[in-house]
Amino acid sequence: MCGIVGAIAQRDVSQILVEGLKRLEYRGYDSAGVAIYKDNAIHRIRRLGKVAELDEALQQNPLPGGLGIAHTRWATHGEPSERNAHPHMSQDNIALVHNGIIENHDELRDELKAKGYVFTSDTDTEVMAHLLHEELKTNSNLHHALFAATKKLDGAYGTVAIDTNQPDKMVVARSGSPLVIGKGIGEYFIASDQLALLPVTREFIYLEENEVAEVRRDGVTIWDEHGNTVTREFEVSDIQHDAVDKGQYRHFMLKEIHEQPSVVSDALEGRIVNHKIFVETLGQNANKVFEKVEALQLIACGTSYNAALVAKYWVEEFLKIPCLVEIASEYRYRHTAVLPNSLFITISQSGETADTLAALKKAKTEGYLASLTVCNSPASSMVRESDFTLITRAGTEIGVASTKAFTAQLVSLMLLMVSIGKAKGMDEQTEKDIAIALEHLPYEIQAALEQAKEIDELSKEFAEKHHTLFLGRGSQYPIAMEAALKLKEISYIHAEAYAAGELKHGPLALIDSDMPVVVVAPKDNLLEKLKSNIEEVRSRSGQLFVFADESAKIQETDGITVFPVKSEYSITAPMVYTIPMQLLSYYVALIKGTDVDQPRNLAKSVTVE
Repeated sequence: MCGIVGAIAQRDVSQILVEGLKRLEYRGYDSAGVAIYKDNAIHRIRRLGKVAELDEALQQNPLPGGLGIAHTRWATHGEPSERNAHPHMSQDNIALVHNGIIENHDELRDELKAKGYVFTSDTDTEVMAHLLHEELKTNSNLHHALFAATKKLDGAYGTVAIDTNQPDKMVVARSGSPLVIGKGIGEYFIASDQLALLPVTREFIYLEENEVAEVRRDGVTIWDEHGNTVTREFEVSDIQHDAVDKGQYRHFMLKEIHEQPSVVSDALEGRIVNHKIFVETLGQNANKVFEKVEALQLIACGTSYNAALVAKYWVEEFLKIPCLVEIASEYRYRHTAVLPNSLFITISQSGETADTLAALKKAKTEGYLASLTVCNSPASSMVRESDFTLITRAGTEIGVASTKAFTAQLVSLMLLMVSIGKAKGMDEQTEKDIAIALEHLPYEIQAALEQAKEIDELSKEFAEKHHTLFLGRGSQYPIAMEAALKLKEISYIHAEAYAAGELKHGPLALIDSDMPVVVVAPKDNLLEKLKSNIEEVRSRSGQLFVFADESAKIQETDGITVFPVKSEYSITAPMVYTIPMQLLSYYVALIKGTDVDQPRNLAKSVTVE
């Protein structure tokens, strides 16, 4: 969540900071601010709302300077307001920005108040600013003071601070919240995401857990949690510079929906050869570990959790081993029973999801065979914490409501399932059948995308509704869950998903002529059962919208609108049926006039608990 940008240079950095914040808007936020060192003082501007308002304020009152920090805030402690916006200051000489949550902020606040500090916000971050100021009384060097201050913090933080008394440096610290340092020519930058810095550099260092760094115009020094100097080389990023441009599309979400054929192709590139699946980049000795696997434990949140639920059907059908799936925020706080020789798998788009990362750290002490993460960010915390990694290759996803990252996760989980299966003796024909289905998937997704105009028309049936029910069976049930999540995320229509067989056990009470019911109906071994569920809804005057395989022979009649979907292979059908569900949510949101890419109250990367 939130976004951090910092810069130290011989040139004016104010617009670099603002441009960096704009590139982090996708993460979700409610206010923005900058603090810039100029004329022996720190000048601060904060605004409630969009970065554009902060930019306008800077245009009216320019703050040229070579040292500055900036931030977009997503409210945790204290309401969205200008007084709670970052950067926060202490005694006019310390300015600080922070991502994360400080759990012991109340105790620290009381201690600092007793020492005479006056608080002007409701945030936990202001505690950090005053604590750093207090530490400077006994630690004259800024990085020593920050190091001492972090030792008193409980919680998660990625923080950057500047001091008018030491204007030749920024200091940064990281624990549980990502930070990256970028290198220019005689200048350096800091951000919570390298996307913010691509206009000015492509060389980066990623801070590790509990590290502190001092960033100057002439270099960077990093210390570990014991105070030892760390040597680390800058890496060149290969992320495309135009990843945050919408191009011809009205919204990032629509662009990312339409990118899915190429995303699937990228995910498969080099991993399928002659109808055989090879995933060589999982990590050293992965196959030897996979041979021993007798159970899987999948952990994720939100959309990634829905992907895990789909994978459960594949694993138990093809590998014949138990596959447990749990929400990370539940798993991390309960006592768990670990099945023998279990592989612990985390799934996350960012690789920084706080609950999932905490669950991974917990699992490393519980006797799992090994840990593996399915992730879109090669430099993320989860990648570094896991024994093995499968990168999804989805590219940068800006829209808060995940689309292409979800599809890439499903493809990656199928590749992983086959990789484990091959290590355990999966027969060649099964591997070939799955490989062929995956090879055809980009074309089937493209065909689904070409029905966008028809789905746009269909979306008008939902615009005035307040509730929608989604139904699916088998591996399509999690797709119904994902469809309901998308609709509620971006259109703010209340939506729920049920396994269609559960209709009799409660949800039928909701059915009336004003309740749209969306049914995912591929041609599979559950189709006839699903047809019975459709009749249960129809006989109670429900409005049915059935997304059905062309050969399913579901007739359109009063109360039933049938939308044809073509999917030749049942195993990849969940990915194909995801596409019309995403488009439906998008077009309903357009009619409702909501902020599609940045829906209210949500953030892209949930790096706080």
